[in-house]
Amino acid sequence: MELKETQRGIWSSKIGFILAAAGSAVGLGNIWRFPTVAGRSGGAAFVVLYLFCVVIVGLPVMIAELSIGRHTRKNPVGAFEKLAPHSGWKYLGVLGIVTGIAILSFYAVIAGWIIGYFFKAVGGEFQRISTAAESEMIFTGFARNPFYQMLLLGIFILLTSLVIWRGVKGGIEKWSKILMPILIVILISLVIRSVTLPGSSKGLAFYLKPDFSKMNFKILLEALGQALFSLSLGMGTMITYGSYIQKRDNLSTSALYVCIFDTAIAILAGFMIFPALFAMGMKPDIGPSLIFQVIPAMLARMPGGYFFGIGVFLLIAIAALTSTISLLEVPVAYVVDEKGWSRSKAVTVMGSIAFIFGIFSALSNGALEFLTKLPAINTSFLNVMDTAFSKFSLAIGSLLESLFLGWIWGTAKAIEEIEGEGVIFKYKKVWIPFIKVITPLLILIIFGDLLRRTFF
Repeated sequence: MELKETQRGIWSSKIGFILAAAGSAVGLGNIWRFPTVAGRSGGAAFVVLYLFCVVIVGLPVMIAELSIGRHTRKNPVGAFEKLAPHSGWKYLGVLGIVTGIAILSFYAVIAGWIIGYFFKAVGGEFQRISTAAESEMIFTGFARNPFYQMLLLGIFILLTSLVIWRGVKGGIEKWSKILMPILIVILISLVIRSVTLPGSSKGLAFYLKPDFSKMNFKILLEALGQALFSLSLGMGTMITYGSYIQKRDNLSTSALYVCIFDTAIAILAGFMIFPALFAMGMKPDIGPSLIFQVIPAMLARMPGGYFFGIGVFLLIAIAALTSTISLLEVPVAYVVDEKGWSRSKAVTVMGSIAFIFGIFSALSNGALEFLTKLPAINTSFLNVMDTAFSKFSLAIGSLLESLFLGWIWGTAKAIEEIEGEGVIFKYKKVWIPFIKVITPLLILIIFGDLLRRTFF
């Protein structure tokens, strides 16, 4: 079923798209995962490799997804069906739809925790912490409360749904223009506070002075995986967002600006975290407990920690919301395009599905023992969802998308789309070998390493 452009929606401006797409990319991957991975992977050495991977993997796939989206004016399923009709490629789009809903279901759980911790920070609860063990006890009690877990999950799904319900211009673009500047202002303010703490210079040295002896294949794989996760690639988000781009806009520069914006936020997050960690005498390789256990303990000892804490959790909540918006938009666009549903019906149904599946992740952190330690694999339901969808699905999706564009649809047709309306794609001679050979090969290496670490 073909829908007119005005029915689907379209970005009103290039900056509107860039802020929305950057908002999709900017999220927990930047504010939480990037400092976490950088901390355990050598600091500055990881940052150098990460920047390298954004350029050679992230940017080529970003351009590919946007060109597919704008050319077809479709969601991921409709896009692959239009470009390769009556073939199995449409199931790559189906994988993207399923991945979007699945990631939203557990991502909103963690985002709900952020809301809960924001109110804990406002209430001054972290100022009463004297040890890291007390911080851990607060999180344990919080995660085991089934009522709070489902309430916070529902709140975040509802906030996301309200934005999506307003449509492309009135919802996603409007709120991206509001939320992204607020996020940047808060982040810069927190960076200034962090780097001016006594003892922060050691953290800056760790983050800015690369020890090239620490560069190895393992850290390169970490950097490649982080680049895919952070840029929201491999699940059709940028295909969907690309379908709303006007023909006169330059796709290659738009993709570049989104990558720059996303990377800059991640780099700034490191400036917020590492100087403060070293100033408080904490180790940089603290791992995933960074937000909910280490930061609260750090706030209790930091001058001005009360206000710093409010800012940190407000910042992360905004970043999470800009990402969940894009996660919900992918399945919503699918049923609007392919099934002819109204946007309000699509948002209600898809948001409800995400909430229902999210309940399993929400109760898998101590609230229900069965979900906290699944039989045979001895890990939580949330961890299984994270591994299956934010790691394996994104790697598979990115690999197949690059192969599809390079060898099925063809780079010549993609370049014709990119250079429409008189636009010149200056780097097409470089992009072609990357999207056809180099990028797929590197993603395949990531996928092989994921298999090794997960099953062997």
